[in-house]
Amino acid sequence: MKKSFHKTSLTLFLLTVFATLSFAQFHRGVNLTNWFQANSPREIQFNKFTKKDLENIKSLDCDVIRLPINLHSMTSGEPDYTIDPLLWYFLDQVLDWAEELNINIIIDNHSFDPSGDTSTDVGEILKPVWRQIAERYKNRSRLIYYEILNEPHGISSSLWNAIQGEVINEIRQIDTVHTIVVTGTDYSGVDGLKEVEIYADTNLIYTFHFYEPFLFTHQGASWVTPSMEDISGIPFPYDPDRMPALPSQYNGTWIQSIYNAYSSQGNENWVDSRLSQVVQFRNSKNIKVYCGEFGVYMLNSENDDRVEWYRIVREYFDENNILWTIWDYKGGFGLFEKGSSELFDYDLNVPLLEALGMNIPPQKEFEIKPDSVGFKIYDDYPGELINLSIWNEGYLDFYDDSNPAKGNFCIHWTNANRYNIIGFDFLIDKDLTYLLNNGYFLRMYIKGNTPNTAIDVRFIDTKESETDHPWRKIFTINDEIVAWNNTWQYIEIPLTEFVDGGSWDNGNWYDPIPGIFDWTKVDRFEIVAEHSTLSGVDLYFDEICISNKSPVDKDKIPEPKNIILYQNFPNPFNSATIIKFYTPEYLHIEINLYDLLGRKIGKILDGSYSQGMHEFIWNVNRSLGEKLPSGSYICRVESNNKIYDSIKMLYMK
Repeated sequence: MKKSFHKTSLTLFLLTVFATLSFAQFHRGVNLTNWFQANSPREIQFNKFTKKDLENIKSLDCDVIRLPINLHSMTSGEPDYTIDPLLWYFLDQVLDWAEELNINIIIDNHSFDPSGDTSTDVGEILKPVWRQIAERYKNRSRLIYYEILNEPHGISSSLWNAIQGEVINEIRQIDTVHTIVVTGTDYSGVDGLKEVEIYADTNLIYTFHFYEPFLFTHQGASWVTPSMEDISGIPFPYDPDRMPALPSQYNGTWIQSIYNAYSSQGNENWVDSRLSQVVQFRNSKNIKVYCGEFGVYMLNSENDDRVEWYRIVREYFDENNILWTIWDYKGGFGLFEKGSSELFDYDLNVPLLEALGMNIPPQKEFEIKPDSVGFKIYDDYPGELINLSIWNEGYLDFYDDSNPAKGNFCIHWTNANRYNIIGFDFLIDKDLTYLLNNGYFLRMYIKGNTPNTAIDVRFIDTKESETDHPWRKIFTINDEIVAWNNTWQYIEIPLTEFVDGGSWDNGNWYDPIPGIFDWTKVDRFEIVAEHSTLSGVDLYFDEICISNKSPVDKDKIPEPKNIILYQNFPNPFNSATIIKFYTPEYLHIEINLYDLLGRKIGKILDGSYSQGMHEFIWNVNRSLGEKLPSGSYICRVESNNKIYDSIKMLYMK
């Protein structure tokens, strides 16, 4: 009997070692959230994170980043679900950074609605999306991983297993190298993992998520039904002396059930018992497992309790060779102190890093100082330490390249509803008193197509206490300021001309109070459809800044006098790329492709075009079939047998 016990123990040990050693490319890391989780690539704030952020993450002793992407919203929709070239333009750069830094990166298809069931025909989207990703990245390094779908739910395990298997096969027809991350139903929970099919493909990782006990990890969460916003102060581990009463509105709900169970579940033994089921499943199936998400929402939880929960879970993972990525890096579950500006050198939650076994960078005290020079709010991207904060029900594109006033892009906003907002949140509150008192202006280029349009631009100060409110300083842009004739116009508004605009706070309106706005603590800048719904109104904004100097060419943006062919993007490109050209008058335009020896390969475009900027998506396979080999090519724009401009393009199959 003793020999049998030792033999069984040895077998389990060897299975664990095999499962671990056969996949040891990464150990721990973070989810980089709220970056690519946008409604379209046009709404991604690409510079929200940079290569420097990846360097910072690596310095914490992390070797993997899970990148949630709302992939299904990055496509043209049915039937082809063609991925927008702008997404490739952004994603390629992130993968380049990861490979340069030797960081593993998981492309997580985070097309996810927690309140809506996963569609039974989701495979009709998953297959074309993953075919495109596999085709684009099949020759990239093995640092890149493909995660088919985040947290499927409301769909049977048998159907999901079949769909997931079909997607694996679609990927493997193109890419046999990269590791695929698969999961079970039930929001990828522990119980869902145990129902997942064990596929024949051995280059897979089986992922699960862990947020248990849910009453503790999600106290304060507004996105569950019913909302848990009124759940607060749940201790971990369970302590009857600290346990708050359950608010009466939860009586008779599932929240009351988990509240009643918390005295037996809110402890280390129960957490270990749940995670042990993952280990048992892994060992019995001889598979690789990975915890893609785990965490505690910080809004209503005590930091010491959060830290204790993370310590217990992380130590269990490490002791049992479970790979992991915390949800998330910045945000409500993140590694930074609650209510901070989330600055790497100032705001890291040191006790939490210790609990996670991460490196601890030196931290400094931050001191707000008055701005003494102007700064950019937007020029192709939001300015430094500025995050987008949007409420929009119309169409919003931060990367309109049809005719920017400056640079490569401008902001295009149309069909905004009343009170919709384009917000620029200053991560560090601004002290603008010096700029206010020394003749600085808000300056921007603006264009619109509809007379009698009125919008507000405004600054919002900070809410310092329960009795304080986020007060506004406003300026109205209307026909007296701008001629809405669909041409770019440069405007400059002295900061001293902004007037008190009241406050909207906690569902209540507060009338303006002269002098109450605090210029020493400005939280954000906003462009607002304050006066009416802007149906059919096209608005464009570019080069928004606070400055005391006007640009040399403020009065007129010169129109080009000749035909111009602009650099395509993305470049290099795979199946498709965007080509843009300008013609100074109505002309017949040809755009042709040549090899580097000047031999004509084929015609890309042939037609007559009016004065102005034009752009189109060139699909290589549709235009030239599949005969075009990878390589460098010359693209030329011609009219009346004369070559006007050319660009160099790099095509990669």
